[in-house]
Amino acid sequence: MTDKLTDAERAEHIDPLLANGWEMVDGREAIYKKFVFANFVEAFGFMTRAAIHAEKLNHHPEWSNVYKTVEVTLTTHDADGLSALDAKLGAKLDQLAGG
Repeated sequence: MTDKLTDAERAEHIDPLLANGWEMVDGREAIYKKFVFANFVEAFGFMTRAAIHAEKLNHHPEWSNVYKTVEVTLTTHDADGLSALDAKLGAKLDQLAGG
């Protein structure tokens, strides 16, 4: 089981993601970001690369894709909130998207 981040850990690990366009989800302890690409192929390529990293972390996002847009929500269900895995995967997604 993965531990939920403490307030100090959230400030250290989640706040940089929030500064890079992630948002807190209303009503639950989760973060959300919308990634917009030039076209469907780029969006799908991003999801494919992201899936490889998510699998390596054994941490899988809630996400959807419509044409060139990928919407991602990260939370750790086992921890009932945000964990270090969310911070790692969020940072990796930003890197893969070029941001």
